[in-house]
Formats: sequence, structure tokens, C-alpha cells
Amino acid sequence: MVIRRAEPADAEAIAVVHVRSWQAAYAGLMPQDHLDGLTPAMRLPLWERLLREPSWPRTGFLVAERDGSVAGFAGFGPGRDADVAPETTAEITTIYLLPEMWGAGLGSRLMTAAVDAMSAAGYEQATLWVVDANARARRFYERTGWRPDGAVQRDDSDGFPLTEIRYRRALEPRG
Repeated sequence: MVIRRAEPADAEAIAVVHVRSWQAAYAGLMPQDHLDGLTPAMRLPLWERLLREPSWPRTGFLVAERDGSVAGFAGFGPGRDADVAPETTAEITTIYLLPEMWGAGLGSRLMTAAVDAMSAAGYEQATLWVVDANARARRFYERTGWRPDGAVQRDDSDGFPLTEIRYRRALEPRG
């Protein structure tokens, strides 16, 4: 397995991972018709744009390859919440794996690489948001050193309500 910085050429593979992981991870947590309607082609323009924009090292995307194919990805950047200082607080904006990779250690290695990249960029702490009912993801975050910090938000951006809780962890800046 290889973890590396994502490149614009990875957009299509990331779009596939994004859709497949959402369809598996959010089954029962989001309306099934919404999940069934997701396609990599819908996500591709987003990933093409995002992979052209990062200003490494403060913002970036990593991919995890297994046998030469993208099996997961993670993204981070300055914290976006009003109650954090974006100069010192990063945010994991996305981390997803192909469902068949769940439980194989790939996610932990990808998270470690993202934490290392945020630390190397000089951030002192990091946050992430997770759907409160996503017990599998919450267990993963807690195993990798993240803890709920008490912040809660409602996300209606996809046309239905989701309650999300924020997790936080300290980093060791090396930048």
C-alpha cells in the first residue's frame, strides 16, 4: 500500500471511492433514494476542481493506493468553524475508503498520514465532523485519537437533516 499526495489525475478514482463509500457508510442514515442516485460522474467536477486548488502544505488531499489503484482518500485544510483559529486548527474535511477496504488497517494508515501532514504544516490541533448516528466511523475516530468536543451542528445541505458532532485532537506541529 502507498499513501501519497493526490493529483488532478486521481479525480475520477476519488469520485468512485467517494460514491461507493457513501452508499455503504450512510445506508440507513440517509434516504436510500438519495444514496441510490449518487454517481461518480456527479462527483467528478467537484474533485477535478478541488484537486487543482490545494495550497499544499496547509491544504491538501492524500490517496491510499492498493495494488496500484486508489482505495481511499483524505482531505484537510484550515479549520472552517467560527470558534477555531484557522492558523492553528486544521480540519479533516473528508476521509473515505472503498467498503471492501474497511477493517484492513488502510483507514488508520491514511488517518496517520493526514495527521502527520497537518502537523508538518504547523497546525496545533485538528477537528472533523461526523454524523452522530455513524457509530462505525465514530469508533474509528476514537481508536485513532479523536474525541468529541461538545460541538453539534445540523446539516441540511443535501435536502434532509443530519446531526453532526465535532471531534478534535491535539497535533504536534513540526512546520
